[in-house]
Amino acid sequence: MPGRHTHPQPHHTRRATALVVVGLVGVLAVVISMMALLWPGPQPGIAPAADYRVLSGSISSIHEVPCPDGSTGNTGNGQARPAGCGTAEVELGDRRTVTANLPAGAAAPDVSVGDDVTLTYTRSAPAKLRYQVVDQQRGTQLWVICAAFALAIVAFGRWRGLAALAGLAITFAVLLRFVVPAILDGKPPLLVAVVGSAFIMLTVLYLTHGVTRSTTVAVLGTLASLALTGVLAAAAVKATSLTGVADEATAYVGEVYSIDTRGLLLAGIIIGALGVLDDVTVTQTATVDELARANPSYPPSKLYRGAIRVGRAHIASVVNTIVLAYAGASLPLLVLILAGSESLGRTLSDQLIAQEIVRSAVGTLGLIAAVPITTGLAALAAGRARARTPAPEVPGGP
Repeated sequence: MPGRHTHPQPHHTRRATALVVVGLVGVLAVVISMMALLWPGPQPGIAPAADYRVLSGSISSIHEVPCPDGSTGNTGNGQARPAGCGTAEVELGDRRTVTANLPAGAAAPDVSVGDDVTLTYTRSAPAKLRYQVVDQQRGTQLWVICAAFALAIVAFGRWRGLAALAGLAITFAVLLRFVVPAILDGKPPLLVAVVGSAFIMLTVLYLTHGVTRSTTVAVLGTLASLALTGVLAAAAVKATSLTGVADEATAYVGEVYSIDTRGLLLAGIIIGALGVLDDVTVTQTATVDELARANPSYPPSKLYRGAIRVGRAHIASVVNTIVLAYAGASLPLLVLILAGSESLGRTLSDQLIAQEIVRSAVGTLGLIAAVPITTGLAALAAGRARARTPAPEVPGGP
């Protein structure tokens, strides 16, 4: 009669799987415990000045006058307008109409009749300077853009896209409710960033990609690469003697809130690297799984070699993406560098430039390490999974 020959799950495979599960549960327990220890206390906040308020209103009319010295400013659309030499009638929410000065300077927004604007009121200032238009209101436009973003993700990704949005919400919640408040509360920025990033990675990856073997491999690869990135970042920052103070905002934060700016720099490197690391690790595990499905006879060594070629192409494109992203964000700085008379060597050794070089170089090294680490883990896991798969029925028996 026909018989069925199966390959029962080997004892060492079951033990390895159990060890991985126990290890992940242990890591999650440690991360949650560390979050509890680092959780920030109540934030006192900064009380607004007694004579200063921020108001909202709509411009009903604009009155421009020539400046006494003939100076002009840029409205943002290429047209010249008197810089601070004009006023606008602004209707406030309580139906009052006030006269406010137009915004001045190269960074001043372009305002027109009918625009919803933000203005400030300073009671102690002279009567003619108490109200000042400072910016446009962009709430409605931003909500429309965010809604289009969310709809596009859900329309394309369906349930997976909805899970990705939920993961994005968790990421923002951890950053705004734990990471930033804990740093403001005086906790070590690097430790806070590592714990927060680990929690984000553990929750978001499983939420977005499901509780599967592939996701577990991606989690392990991301954890290992994130730890390596942290070590490399600490060594690079120490070797280059970076203080983390590269602009006025960082100096203000360090002085007013007594925050370790070097730790803040390391925290930024860790959080920035996480976003690209999970992309690489998930891609590599998916590549190995697809190769294993396409040819179940492939041993782990062939799965590794095939997936590592995809990883090299992915890293090459990601490196270019990282450089372009930093260049786009720092374009005004690049303009100043090229317009200056300093030598290239002196310019690159400047703290602000050196900080960005270290950030991008360390992040790239972490990405490069993530490819072989994750690919090797995925190839071994795929080989073990194939060994546990029952063989097809074959004729046999008496």
